[in-house]
Amino acid sequence: MKAMNEVELLEALKSSGEPLVVFLHTPLCGTCKAAERMLEVASHLLPAELQMVGGNVNMLPNLVQQYRITSVPALLVASAERENDPNVYYSMVSVERVLEYIRSVIS
Repeated sequence: MKAMNEVELLEALKSSGEPLVVFLHTPLCGTCKAAERMLEVASHLLPAELQMVGGNVNMLPNLVQQYRITSVPALLVASAERENDPNVYYSMVSVERVLEYIRSVIS
């Protein structure tokens, strides 16, 4: 999963094109580590063209404020059209539920 800085992430979330999944985390968060492993598994079951990137919320204050991120781990999932703000997903209980959520947004 490619790490992006705040400018890159905000630009990617605004521009249309391919669907985008942004994993938001902090370095010392144990739950974030477990969620990252789930996303690694999920990435093998999702379309290859789906771009999955990550970002440390400690370095993304404007993005956190703009999208009202309340906790980590969190996923911002944006469809290809970017008609609306990306959906924020916090409940990373299982790989199956994460896959189901991502597929519902990008399809």
